[in-house]
Amino acid sequence: MITEENLNKKHPMSTFAAVAGISCIICALWGSAPTFIKMGYEFFNISSKNTMDILLFAGIRFAIAGLMVIIFYSFVNREFIHPEKGSWKAVIALSLSQTVVQYIFLYLGVANASGTKTSILSGSSSVLSVLMTCLVFRQEKLTGNKLIGSIIGIIGIIMVNLNGSADEFTLDMSLTGEGFVLLAGVSGAVSSSLIRKFSQGQNPVMLSGWQFFVGGTGLSLIALVCGGSLDGFTFRGVGILVYLGMVSAVAYTLRSVLLKYNPVSKVTVYNFLIPVFGVIMAAVFLGERDAFNIITFAAMVLICISIGIVNYTKK
Repeated sequence: MITEENLNKKHPMSTFAAVAGISCIICALWGSAPTFIKMGYEFFNISSKNTMDILLFAGIRFAIAGLMVIIFYSFVNREFIHPEKGSWKAVIALSLSQTVVQYIFLYLGVANASGTKTSILSGSSSVLSVLMTCLVFRQEKLTGNKLIGSIIGIIGIIMVNLNGSADEFTLDMSLTGEGFVLLAGVSGAVSSSLIRKFSQGQNPVMLSGWQFFVGGTGLSLIALVCGGSLDGFTFRGVGILVYLGMVSAVAYTLRSVLLKYNPVSKVTVYNFLIPVFGVIMAAVFLGERDAFNIITFAAMVLICISIGIVNYTKK
């Protein structure tokens, strides 16, 4: 069984500096995604109510991400990388949990839930990852530090998302709205633990590339069969798709490498920073500067505290 005790602590990717630095890069990339997705919807004339068009857009994006990883890593290794006979099980499991199931539930849920609740539930996925890896996969021990750090991180997420919109937040929930968003978070949490498990005996970069390609292709086919379509292919629109593919390719591959050498909780806790980077990106590229204020700064402080608590260990 994979435990925190038998991790290779001397590996360069397991140092605090490496985990913190790379995780901030990952969160900055993921934080930029919503802004560029909004721009992509405009270029391709996608309505927020047309779920199948959105799923097709996402499927193409992830298929592009997979091709980027496969081509780049094959070029670096000077040979075509592909799953061995025993690796296809891992690729299919990851493509289902990380891409197909997660994003079907996410986009169906987003169509029936408020944006504020969706952001809070999505931002709280780090807690689900901690609970999943500790209680279900039993790869780590559930400690007080992890619980306290996660709770503080959730408070920071709520502060970011309720900033200026508290009057829009209610406690009512529906299965096909907030329930689906929560199920998407569970699927993403499962994928984190599966990455941790499968990457111990296999190349995490290969798994990353192929799960994206298989999952993205599958998601695109499902959307096409259900009536999804994209209009208005332009140079800028294709550029947005390529950028979003690059975001997924780089961020997910780096995260897979981190999960190979570190406990899931110490990597996924940085996900609390994603909404903060999202606010910054929206302010820079969309001119949405109202949300970037003292409350956002206080939320970022809380999130940094939560990361410190989860990573704190007695020497």
